[in-house]
Amino acid sequence: MRILVVEDEPKVASFIRRALEEESYAVDVCADGAGGLDWAQTINYDLIILDLMLPGLPGVEVLKRTRAAGIKTPVMILTARSEVDQRVKGLDAGADDYLTKPFAIEELLARARALLRRSGGAPSGILQVEDVVLNPVTREVTRGDQRLEFTTKEYALLEYLMRNAGRVLTRSMIAEHVWDLDFDTFTNVIDVYISYLRNKIDKGRERSLIQTIRGSGYMMRSDG
Repeated sequence: MRILVVEDEPKVASFIRRALEEESYAVDVCADGAGGLDWAQTINYDLIILDLMLPGLPGVEVLKRTRAAGIKTPVMILTARSEVDQRVKGLDAGADDYLTKPFAIEELLARARALLRRSGGAPSGILQVEDVVLNPVTREVTRGDQRLEFTTKEYALLEYLMRNAGRVLTRSMIAEHVWDLDFDTFTNVIDVYISYLRNKIDKGRERSLIQTIRGSGYMMRSDG
C-alpha cells in the first residue's frame, strides 16, 4: 500500500514516514501544497495524509482540487487542536478523517488501517487466498496451520498481491504500490522478492498460488 504524506514540518513528516514504513507501507513525503497536489494527481495512492497548514497552497485547497479531479483516494487531514473551523472545512471539502496535533502515532496508524480497509472493501481487514490468511492488523500470515514470517518488504508485496488476487499486476504497478518514488524500475528487485515469497508461500506445496504471467507480470490466484 502506498501513502502520500503532505507535511511541511520536517520532524513530524520524518516521524510519520518512519512509523508507516515500519508497518510495511511505501511512503512518499512532500513539504508543500502545490507539490502534494501534483503527486496526488499523478500517482495512484492508497491513502493521503494531508496537513492543512501548508506553504503556498493550503491543505483545504489541495483537497478541493484533488476531489474536483475525480480522485477518490481516502484522505486523512492533520490539524492543530485550535483549528476547529479548519477541521470542519476539511471534512466538508471531502476528507475522510482527521487527526489533531499533537497525536499519538499508534492512533494515526490505526486510523490509516481503518481508512485502507474501508477503501479496500474488506470490513474485517482479513485477507484470504485459498489457505493463505493475512491479518493486516497483527501482520500475521499463515498458510494452513503454518505461521509464516516475512521481512517488511516481503510482507508489503504479499499484501498487495492478496488485495489484488486474480488480477495481473505489472512490475510498474508493483513498484508504484510497494516501493517509493526513488525505486529504480530497471532493476530485478521485484523478481527477487517474488522468488522470496514463492520460497515461503509455495515451496513444497501441491498448489502454487503466485503465478508468473509471461510478458505481463505476476498474479496471485487459487486455480493452480
